[in-house]
Amino acid sequence: MVSQWVLRGLVSAHLVAIAGQPVFAGVYLSGDFDGLRMHAVGANVTTSVGYLQVIAAVVVWVRLRQSWPFVASLAVVVGETVQYFAGTGGALWLHIPLGVMTVAAVVMLFIAVWRQPLVRRHA
Repeated sequence: MVSQWVLRGLVSAHLVAIAGQPVFAGVYLSGDFDGLRMHAVGANVTTSVGYLQVIAAVVVWVRLRQSWPFVASLAVVVGETVQYFAGTGGALWLHIPLGVMTVAAVVMLFIAVWRQPLVRRHA
């Protein structure tokens, strides 16, 4: 199914984007102030890909009657959104732990969508 492959592609892109975020933060914390700009751009890219992933997961839910990719994607995106605003607001006490959790969640989602075939369930 095309929707399955689109979702897999978006989850893969999401993983690549989110994996760069700790690297960019580390560049900044090492004293290179351009790292903060890269981290901000990476946050916008990561969040945007996450929202596209949720849309693809809705299509998978409708076409293949598989709801778990939507529920998992929505949970990740909600966490990312809170984490995004915690970062822009300077609440590092929340931003950093949520960042670790969202990276772990995207890794687990990546494994799940590539390991399990998304086949149509019958009503």
